[in-house]
Amino acid sequence: MADIQGSYDDLFIAVPNALSTMLDEGDAGASVAVFVDGEPVVDVWGGFADAGRTVPWRRDTITNVWSVTKTMTSLCALVLVDRGELDLDAPVGRYWPEFAGAGKEKVLVRHVLAHTAGLPDWDGTVGDLYDWPSVTARLEAQTPQWEPGTAAGYHSLTHGFLVGELVRRITGRTVGEFFAREVAGPLGADFHIGLSAEDDHRVALTIPPPGRDEDYTASAPGGTDPGTTASVRVRDGNGVAWRRAEIPAASGFGNARSVALVQSVMACDGAVRGTRLLSPAGCGLARREQFSGEDRRLGMPVRWGLGYGLFDTGLGWGGWGGSLVVVDPGHRMAVAYVTHAMREPANDQRGMELLTAAYDALQAPPP
Repeated sequence: MADIQGSYDDLFIAVPNALSTMLDEGDAGASVAVFVDGEPVVDVWGGFADAGRTVPWRRDTITNVWSVTKTMTSLCALVLVDRGELDLDAPVGRYWPEFAGAGKEKVLVRHVLAHTAGLPDWDGTVGDLYDWPSVTARLEAQTPQWEPGTAAGYHSLTHGFLVGELVRRITGRTVGEFFAREVAGPLGADFHIGLSAEDDHRVALTIPPPGRDEDYTASAPGGTDPGTTASVRVRDGNGVAWRRAEIPAASGFGNARSVALVQSVMACDGAVRGTRLLSPAGCGLARREQFSGEDRRLGMPVRWGLGYGLFDTGLGWGGWGGSLVVVDPGHRMAVAYVTHAMREPANDQRGMELLTAAYDALQAPPP
């Protein structure tokens, strides 16, 4: 079996065993973490950090988690809601006056968080994503594609900029700066929205699915992370410009340990290791259902909370290529899987297999 590094509680041995099997079956490298009560019961990694399989995946290896980043950005917004600085029922234009034109007067903050704002499509190029003022200007000019709040359509790229601009307008800091200072810093979490050059040597670049090259683009609707008019390619995500930019829906870099640690806040009533980021009531906001039904962009049934997908008693989200985080407040557990080895969405059950393995230890069904 593939060599697995790290530590785990013997009760959860099925989790590292499942990771070892995935690596044996051809995956390059990955990390998995399970936190209960804010502490790791599984923190393991294995394989290689490069496509050539010459550089071992190490404890501090990080990679792009794609849309798992949305859970981090949404947490920032929930912190501001809990502090009374952001009103879920206020129009976005209250905080961002230029946004209110082109028929967006009725777009509320909760619509932005729940993918019901009617602004799912990015109409610029990939290069435009690196210029925050250009992005916000484009969003200000867009017209909603449906009556805000009446339907959902996954805002694959726009979600992060919409939420991120609210954070910037209220705090005067970018969402990456706010996350670093108010979330990652206090928790000691190695997760970044906007990666500095000093961390480049730790990055495991994304590997496209077998038979694909770096021109592989985000999947069509029905997959984990649907395509947009920007046609983001693997090679874009592997570029320096992507790492440096703050693309708060898709350019977060971390590993399973950091993802599970941050999202343990949602599993533990808002506090982890003596650091409180949310009140219990504020933490519970994420689980308030905002939409249930067919998502117009994903092409499948979805339940949206405030910034998170809802799964029975759990919440979380997955990223393009396979990374996943699921939080179960009932068991005070957060499970994270972070990989750089992509698979086609229709053929990728790795995250669910690891999640099931974690629940096997609890002798409870996954959400």
